[in-house]
Amino acid sequence: MEKVIIYQMFTRLFGNQNTTRKHNGNLTENGVGKFNDIDSAVLKRIKKLGCTHVWFTGVLRHATATDYSANGIPANHPAVVKGKAGSPYAIVDYYDVDPDMAVSVSNRMAEYEKLIERTHKAGMKVVMDFVPNHVAREYHSICCPEGIQDLGADDRKDWHFSTQNNFYYCWGQPFTPSFDLSHDSDGKAVEAYEEFPAKATGNDVFSASPGRNDWYETVKLNYGIDYCDAGGRSEHFYGLNGKPLSDTWYKMTDILLFWAAKGVDAFRCDMAEMVPAAFWKYSTNKVKRKFPEVKFIGEVYNPNQYRNYISSGFDYLYDKVGMYDTLRAVSCGQCGAQEITRQWQVNDDIRQHMLYFLENHDEQRIASDFFAGDARKGIPALIVSALLQQNPFMLYAGQEFGEKGMDGEGFSGVDGRTTIFDYWCVDSLRKGYYSRKEMSKEEKALEKVYSQVLNIAVSEKAVTDGVFYDLMYANQQSEAYNASKLYSFFRKEKKEAMLVVVNFSEEKQEAMLTIPAHAFEFLGIVEGEKKAVNLLSGKETVLSLSSSAPTAVSVPPLSAIILKFAEKK
Repeated sequence: MEKVIIYQMFTRLFGNQNTTRKHNGNLTENGVGKFNDIDSAVLKRIKKLGCTHVWFTGVLRHATATDYSANGIPANHPAVVKGKAGSPYAIVDYYDVDPDMAVSVSNRMAEYEKLIERTHKAGMKVVMDFVPNHVAREYHSICCPEGIQDLGADDRKDWHFSTQNNFYYCWGQPFTPSFDLSHDSDGKAVEAYEEFPAKATGNDVFSASPGRNDWYETVKLNYGIDYCDAGGRSEHFYGLNGKPLSDTWYKMTDILLFWAAKGVDAFRCDMAEMVPAAFWKYSTNKVKRKFPEVKFIGEVYNPNQYRNYISSGFDYLYDKVGMYDTLRAVSCGQCGAQEITRQWQVNDDIRQHMLYFLENHDEQRIASDFFAGDARKGIPALIVSALLQQNPFMLYAGQEFGEKGMDGEGFSGVDGRTTIFDYWCVDSLRKGYYSRKEMSKEEKALEKVYSQVLNIAVSEKAVTDGVFYDLMYANQQSEAYNASKLYSFFRKEKKEAMLVVVNFSEEKQEAMLTIPAHAFEFLGIVEGEKKAVNLLSGKETVLSLSSSAPTAVSVPPLSAIILKFAEKK
């Protein structure tokens, strides 16, 4: 079976080679990456890294401070745009793509379609954002197909809630945020933004006065839940005829079908848990009936809801509050490696659905001062994430080069993250994909490790198809095994077996690994000496496996031994 490895790139930053990097600079000053910059050579390199999918983040047209009115695109009010480039999650047209990334603005859709085609030709699949919970305050589609009605076009604005409304309204009240919106990001005075009646804000603020820390630039979509019912929250999903009551269900499903028809292979669904599971069950069923190979990836953070959303059609869910948080803590020395066992056990029944990652656009970079401060400290967590199970793994563009995310780009600030609001050049990506002669030895070495690990993950049958056996329970109490820094497990498929011992320590670890009799029985491994090869170093060794005597292992700092050997059965 295929081991899914997703390469997430923030598309407008990825191909930008303009090194001006002016704080809060505009598009003309700082430049922007284009769809065409992601050419066949770039995609070939991503494929060579070991990736099977590319998530082109931020493709849908969103609110921006850049004026494209000369191209027939409505300008956005600067008071409700975050940063010069704007948030890619404040969508202004679900049926359009970001003009920033087009060489020819009038030809922007065709340029994106060519990128989809190039990605498929490179042997990878395309993941696209679907932002179902909220849209920009000035949402208005100019590209919706004939016969498709725009969101909010027929809303009753004098009603707080109706199943036929696409938005929620604070009827009789103007939009009056609780902070000053009278200046743009350059400090220039702007005309007041007017909205009457005010719409509810994207992060479930059902008030006309959101705060600065709210998603004030967005408005909440209505899927049939009355959040302010006199008797409390109430759900209005299906009528007596068994058909959905909410007009939003139909419109949002049409959007998914539109993009699936263009060759999009998977949708990463933003804040999926803020949209009722009932909608997802309806919509994923409709999409998969017509496009059965399309996958859905859900941003869900509440473990109590995981199984609910999987049963509603999601193929994969973020494993953030479990595996990500644990691996981050282990990498930073805040807890022991034995905690990894507890985390996979919690979701063992749905393990194939859990998407592992160490970075994405929401999280801090491993190499940042806010995380580990050194990209090498993420290598052990990478090995665990990629090889532990058959489930997918995702990495964020620049992670493979040790991107620090410590730039002061503008609206984003110095927070250990790569901005999603500003025009910027991510220098590690510029060097890694467009000027490799400028790369440092450290960047090249890290990229080599990522490529080794990810290619092992996608090519070794023991990983893609094999069973997993955790060895920690037999070693936690051993004085000859450092359970807080070492994590060990087997993978096996038919005659191919693999022993993995991961070292989270900055020091070399010499250990005696206990392998219980049950492991040999469960895996079908015969005790004795095995000729093995370390897939990371290429060195051959003789591996002595016995249930009566521990196996001596020597593991390099911030690395692992991945010992592959053959079995008779």
